[in-house]
Amino acid sequence: MKKLILLLSIFITACASPSPQTVVLPEFLPTATAYIDESYPTAQVQVASNQIASGIDVRMEQVWMDGKNVNADVCYTLPDAADWSIWSASLNYSGIVLQEYGTTLLSLQEGNPGLRCDTLTFVVPPDADLTNASIVINSIAAPPQGDDYCSIYMPKIQQSLAERGIGIVLDCIDVNGALTMQILSIPPEMTQQQAEEIVYSDEFYTISGPWSFAFNLSQ
Repeated sequence: MKKLILLLSIFITACASPSPQTVVLPEFLPTATAYIDESYPTAQVQVASNQIASGIDVRMEQVWMDGKNVNADVCYTLPDAADWSIWSASLNYSGIVLQEYGTTLLSLQEGNPGLRCDTLTFVVPPDADLTNASIVINSIAAPPQGDDYCSIYMPKIQQSLAERGIGIVLDCIDVNGALTMQILSIPPEMTQQQAEEIVYSDEFYTISGPWSFAFNLSQ
C-alpha cells in the first residue's frame, strides 16, 4: 500500500505544470546583411593600350575581376566585311597560361576599316595572383560560311598556292544550285587528303598577332 501511495505521488509531481518562466525579448532584431565571401574579390584597372600587328589595330580598354571571372574589353579593326572574331587568346599569370575563354560581342561597326569590340572572359581561382599578368590575343579569324570559299577565299588560296609552287588547281562548281569550291587537280606525288589539308587550312582565313597587354590587377 505504501508503495502504491509513493508511485501515485511521483506521477502527480511529474504531471504538474512547470513554473512559468520569464522571457526577455530584445527591443529590436538586427537586420540581416548579405554574406560576401572575401575569396571572390572584385578589382578593376584601366589599360587604354593599343598594338598593331599584321595590319590589325587591337586596343584593350579595361580589365576587371568579378568573382571568378577576369574580363577584358577589346576592340580591333577588321580587314574586310567577313565575320571576324578572336580566334585564339590566353591569360598569363604566375607562370600559368590559361587558354580557355568566352567572348561577348559588345559592338560591330561597319566601314573601311570596320571595328568590332568584344569582352573576353577567363575563369580563374579566387586566389589567382594577377599583380603581374597579361592577356595575349594570338589571332583573329573569319571561318568561311556558305559560299565564302567561292566569293572570298578561293582567289586568295589559289594565288598563295601558285606563289609556293604547289600545283593544286581549284574551281567553283555548281552543286545542287550552290557554288562549291573543289579541287580539280593535284600533283602526282600528293594524295587527295594532303591536298585538302593544304587548301582548307585555317591559315587562309586567320590573321596572326600576337597582341599582348600587360596589367596589374591587385586585389
